[in-house]
Amino acid sequence: MFKSIITSTALLFASHAFAGPVNINTADAETLAAELNGVGPIVAARIIELRTAKGTFTDASELQEVRGIGERTLAKNAEFILLK
Repeated sequence: MFKSIITSTALLFASHAFAGPVNINTADAETLAAELNGVGPIVAARIIELRTAKGTFTDASELQEVRGIGERTLAKNAEFILLK
């Protein structure tokens, strides 16, 4: 039983450790939250709000304008962020 608890816990955390490629200009909030490490539903909604207000992102670093996304979050996700 203990082994299955450990395995289940490891799988739970592993699912959050792997981000997938995501186009920040077209993805909905649910996809952004699921695919970007350190981005939950609230921050994902803020990304959508900024994109709606300012237009498409031309550089991933623009995500730092979103409250809740700093250098570390951007660095964790840099290789998975698509613009086109």
